[in-house]
Amino acid sequence: MTGVPKRWQLAPPAPPSHIAKFPHLSPITVQILYNRGVTTAAKVAAFLSESCPAPGEEYSPFGLPDMPVAVSRLRRAIQEHEPVVVYGDFDVDGVTATVLVVQTLEELGGIVYHHIPNRVTEGYGLHKEALARLAHDGARVIITADCGVRAVAEVAYAKELGMDVIITDHHSVGPALPDAVAVIDPKRYDSTYPYTELAGVGVAFKLAHALLLENQRDPFADQPVRLAAEDLLDLVALGTVADIVPLRDENRWLVKRGLQVLNKMERPGIEALCSLTRLERGKVNTIAIGFALGPRINAAGRLGKADVARNLLATRYPAEAQQLAGELDRLNRERQLLTSEIEQKARALAGPEIGDSDLIFAAAPGLQPGIVGLAASRLSEEYYRPAVVVEIGKETSRGSARSIPEFHITHALDTCGEILIRHGGHAAAAGFTVANENLKKLEADLKNIAREELFGRELASSLILDIDIDLRGLTWELQRELSRLEPYGCENPAPLFRSRSVRVSSSRAVGSDGAHLKMQLDDGTQDWDAIAFRQGDWAGKLPNRIDIAYSFEVNEWNGRRSLQLNVQDIKPATPITGSNWTSD
Repeated sequence: MTGVPKRWQLAPPAPPSHIAKFPHLSPITVQILYNRGVTTAAKVAAFLSESCPAPGEEYSPFGLPDMPVAVSRLRRAIQEHEPVVVYGDFDVDGVTATVLVVQTLEELGGIVYHHIPNRVTEGYGLHKEALARLAHDGARVIITADCGVRAVAEVAYAKELGMDVIITDHHSVGPALPDAVAVIDPKRYDSTYPYTELAGVGVAFKLAHALLLENQRDPFADQPVRLAAEDLLDLVALGTVADIVPLRDENRWLVKRGLQVLNKMERPGIEALCSLTRLERGKVNTIAIGFALGPRINAAGRLGKADVARNLLATRYPAEAQQLAGELDRLNRERQLLTSEIEQKARALAGPEIGDSDLIFAAAPGLQPGIVGLAASRLSEEYYRPAVVVEIGKETSRGSARSIPEFHITHALDTCGEILIRHGGHAAAAGFTVANENLKKLEADLKNIAREELFGRELASSLILDIDIDLRGLTWELQRELSRLEPYGCENPAPLFRSRSVRVSSSRAVGSDGAHLKMQLDDGTQDWDAIAFRQGDWAGKLPNRIDIAYSFEVNEWNGRRSLQLNVQDIKPATPITGSNWTSD
């Protein structure tokens, strides 16, 4: 109930003539597909298809820029026994990408190692000190995984040291590309690849797939290869969902197929982590990745121990996997405590006018650099403003930024590029390093940019509601039909419904700190179980009747399956005056 109230906006209704084109589907499903731009018979059939295209039946990996030269250089490295190092990132996307490329090169007979920088002591991306150490240890080829597309100086340095660099990345490119052997990034300005929103692990998978395809055409004579591209898709699903890239187009197919592979739990590490989080074989979905698996894998990197996560996903030994899964769970609990502490510090540092600022900026020494992004994310979500949280070091400071759709944070940092040591990211999230003497100027410049770009805009997060529905219209048959729209995620969210003037039978705060709200809602014929996460403040304050925005899901508990409402937002009941409306 704190922060900026959400605006509810009902999606425009599909014309009746459009609904009539799909008599085999419920009007509700047709409306939801219409809201997502899935409007033609061919698109609807493809979206609802139960069969996924196998690797090779989607977009060819050789359509990515520089892919042929990357494959050629790596095959030469394998044939000539040159040491190759996969230089990754410490989040789920980077860790899964690293494991995926290492596994592929090992299977092809390569001499391959990995390096994931320490988030606490090194920070994101390529570093000259690490490159010098790798060159001294004999590395001849560096493959980046989920990083490197802006590392112009670092790649030039690696080249001076006699190493060839192959970049696989998905972040926004800078003014100039690094002088690498290959720069594989679908966001390159000259790329003709038909889909630009692959995750870092998706780009890494494309490299692995290209290597496997080329090996099928021209196999290494003395190296039998048992690995298929499909075997890697469990890692692709993990990294893609955790990195919150759009689950549309190719990403959706990769995740859909990847969930099928992941649910077989053939990797001991995935099986151990699922067992620890009580996720059953065959029932792991994108929500489980986003709220159970992903945070635990991410926690290791945030606390400077990304190799724990990498080792978990790479191990072939169940006993080791169980030990590593337990360590990740412990690290995640530590991460949760630190996040809460840093969020409160950042809130205090931002000052009493935090909700009125165009951009929230908080900086102080001693903030855990692996956690500042989570604090920025929570502040941005609560106040619906771009938020920057910075850990001030001895000479330089490292910050993380999170933003809103109205403000491209990486473009803003580009504008400040002359005073930054390094920076990069996406429209909604970015990181940077800045000299301490430039920190105040950076704060002032970012606030000025935000003030200019957001001037006159009414800033409030919007819940785009798919359709109005009476609770009595929610049935098992509808739930089964809607399940065909999965996997859900960014840009393909779980359908959101609105029900008006619902009677509250009972409500209570639940959870260890009372953060969540459990309700019984009455539609006039039956009671409905409802849960509203992070809305425990409503306990004891709900009116008799409310309007709810919610998704519709199956709850499984003690072997019993029931339908449940997952309530995203609550408002006191308002008069029903029309179908399309907005409410503050």
